[in-house]
Amino acid sequence: MSDIIISEAKRCLQCKNPFCKKACPVNTPFNEVVKLFLEGNIIKAGEILFNNNPLSVVCSLVCPHSNQCEGNCIRGRKGDSIKVSMVEHYISDYYLNFVSAEVKKNKDKKVGIIGSGPAGITIAIILASKGYDITIFEAHDKIGGVMRYGIPEFRLPKAILDKLREKLISMGVNIRPNTLIGSAITIDDLFRDGYKAVFIGTGVWNPKGLGIKGETFGHVHYAIDYLKSPEVYNLGEKVCIVGAGNVAMDVARTALRNGSRKVYIMYRKGETSMQADKNEIEFAKLEGVRFNFYQVPVEIKENGVEFIHTRQASIDEKGKEIVELIEGSEEFFKADSVILAVGQKPRNNIISTSKGIDVNKEGLIVTDECGRTTKDGVFACGDVVTGAKTVVQAVKVAKIVAETIEYHINRG
Repeated sequence: MSDIIISEAKRCLQCKNPFCKKACPVNTPFNEVVKLFLEGNIIKAGEILFNNNPLSVVCSLVCPHSNQCEGNCIRGRKGDSIKVSMVEHYISDYYLNFVSAEVKKNKDKKVGIIGSGPAGITIAIILASKGYDITIFEAHDKIGGVMRYGIPEFRLPKAILDKLREKLISMGVNIRPNTLIGSAITIDDLFRDGYKAVFIGTGVWNPKGLGIKGETFGHVHYAIDYLKSPEVYNLGEKVCIVGAGNVAMDVARTALRNGSRKVYIMYRKGETSMQADKNEIEFAKLEGVRFNFYQVPVEIKENGVEFIHTRQASIDEKGKEIVELIEGSEEFFKADSVILAVGQKPRNNIISTSKGIDVNKEGLIVTDECGRTTKDGVFACGDVVTGAKTVVQAVKVAKIVAETIEYHINRG
């Protein structure tokens, strides 16, 4: 593996006007990093990556690289793009192994971070590095949020998140696990105890359902719940997954790794309309996942799914496929288990106990472009604001929100 990483790094042209950097949501300066790496200065290279993106070690594994850095590499115009992700991960992982940071905390600048997903960890690292007194409140027993409980081990090894935890602790960040804000502790309690700002990055953990008959049966599960601990489920040999996003692909590939032998994706449109990244779809196909297109579930029964066929009716102004039901085309698909992967929404435990924080009709927190909510001193970003997005998109906005929190505290 090491020789491949070195050869890929040597293939980089170190462009003065790097398209890979422009295509990256957080503008990772890969050309500068590669130069330092090849000169033997891997620690400096890792420092640049970390300072630009505290979750570089994660993004290098889970980003849709074919749409971003690698998909825009100039090498790819006449051959194979540089494996940017591979080189970036090697450097970032090495850096976390050998570098720690001890920062003197200012007790008068206390910030509470609710949720330790991508946005929460990013803001914690940025502010802690500047001396802010940070406490992370995590509802689960371990940090990581969707990265730990929503992305499978084969895509993101959890040991990486453990390294980030050690990094946070070395920076003086307090981590309070198994603490659900909105029950025994409210946001008002945090302000009472001297916190100057509170950040909400709790993600979207409530699954959306289809609202069809049979959804309460024992062999029906929600994707976000399944991915938290797939080993406790007994899905049987044949599984039907309803949905077509990256989560559906993760569920399908995880089910195959946990004993199911026939895993099907059921989707109401065609393959070109799938929301999942092309690479994720290809991996699913290679691993044996099967796809049933133009099918809509109408009822879940004890031994499978009753569905109706659809067909393309038209294309809208954005080029998206519009389908219609084909009357009289009902069929039955036999399956041992059914998993619904049709989206998630936020929990309301914080909003229901905190006055002044507005949400939209989908339950997502309303903020301005800098992450300010409608309650003074409370900030938010990530999935709890935008709905489910990529890790790197959360990091991009979190960097802005960290600056906004700084401004708010220093102004006050």
